[in-house]
Amino acid sequence: MGTQDKVCRSVDGSKVQGDSLDVNNDITQLLLKWDYQPGQVAARRFKGKDGKEKIQLRVDLGILQMNAEGRPDGKRPMGQDSWFDFYRTRWERAKAENPDADPSFQLVAEECSRLQQEAIQYHHRYICFYQLEDYDAVERDADRNLEVFGFARAFASTEELAWSVNQFAPQLLLMRTRAVGARSLKAKRHTEAVRRIEEGITALEDFYHEFNREDLLDHSPEINSLRNWLEEVKHRKPLSELEKLQRALAEAIQVEDYEKAAQVRDRLKKLQSAKS
Repeated sequence: MGTQDKVCRSVDGSKVQGDSLDVNNDITQLLLKWDYQPGQVAARRFKGKDGKEKIQLRVDLGILQMNAEGRPDGKRPMGQDSWFDFYRTRWERAKAENPDADPSFQLVAEECSRLQQEAIQYHHRYICFYQLEDYDAVERDADRNLEVFGFARAFASTEELAWSVNQFAPQLLLMRTRAVGARSLKAKRHTEAVRRIEEGITALEDFYHEFNREDLLDHSPEINSLRNWLEEVKHRKPLSELEKLQRALAEAIQVEDYEKAAQVRDRLKKLQSAKS
């Protein structure tokens, strides 16, 4: 292919139009203004020229850009919001046409591959949202992918195809739990955060049981990560008013500040009387 040829091929082998001579395609200056930091998730959001909010993720070889709403790449497969919406609509139509019988609906390899690739787009985006501390958006995108995984479990033509989509569920459940737990901690709802993390661990355990992959339970990095975080959060539990006063009393006695100790004792008695 000559240097003047403006036709190139995409990853899937299809022809796409390109212009190798257009210097406006060069994003070197943009990359130089935003350094890549190995091991760190660098994300930012802004309003694009089309008026829609965008999310960018810095990766080692460039920048990924996504829409903040809808399908991340902005495409509408078959006129639908996503491939998931297209296949779900097709299933609902088949069920409506024959309500008295189980519709013969299956997802074949190509369809499961489309759902998998589409889910990866949302995965990239909710990682960005987590870095940006938009925990509601993380939960939204994670719940969307959970629906996709459930759909694949129900209708994939083989167990192998169902697993090809659902293999990403542990990472998703980890990120979702991290988001809802962090949101609770940010709002100073410590007990709720503990409950959210425990629910996430249970969801991961249920997932491995459902796919008969109990052999992965003890070695799951996602479960181990959440268990470690749970212990950390439990140890960071804020002191109650009673515990604060008890600690203040002990410190006052230790430094022989008996006047302060007497004041703290009075406050302790009033607090205990109010609770009794």
